[in-house]
Amino acid sequence: MSEPADLSPTIVESLYREALQLADEVRAAFDLSGRLDLAGQDEDLARVALSCEALRTTTRMMHAIAWLLNQRAYFSGELSEFQLRHHGRLPPGQPVADERQLAMLGPDLVALIRHTERFHARIARLDAAWRDRFAMYPSAIHRLRDRLGAEMGAR
Repeated sequence: MSEPADLSPTIVESLYREALQLADEVRAAFDLSGRLDLAGQDEDLARVALSCEALRTTTRMMHAIAWLLNQRAYFSGELSEFQLRHHGRLPPGQPVADERQLAMLGPDLVALIRHTERFHARIARLDAAWRDRFAMYPSAIHRLRDRLGAEMGAR
């Protein structure tokens, strides 16, 4: 069996560049979002929805960037593995956006919010795998096959 994969400086740098670009898109989108299309909608509710989603989205991206910065510090020798494991955990993701609030925002803004959710989920999977030292576990189908084989062999 081959050695499990691990994070590399190249992967972290690539994700870091992607995160910075995405964070810049988020900043620009929410800076320009003062021009909400409020046709037929309550303006105050739309502004609250915009504020909530802006906060969730920017927080999500800042958590991902902080995690990537910790990984970069580890690879450059500024943090030990112990320090990274102790202090470098990715905070839990922000709550999923409320569909009623998203309906008040434009489709481009909603697509950007969804993009940041997917990016954070990728980072969360990497964090979980790294913390588990990229241990390879048999998939559910393999476990089921093994259980069936053991049961059939016992008869």
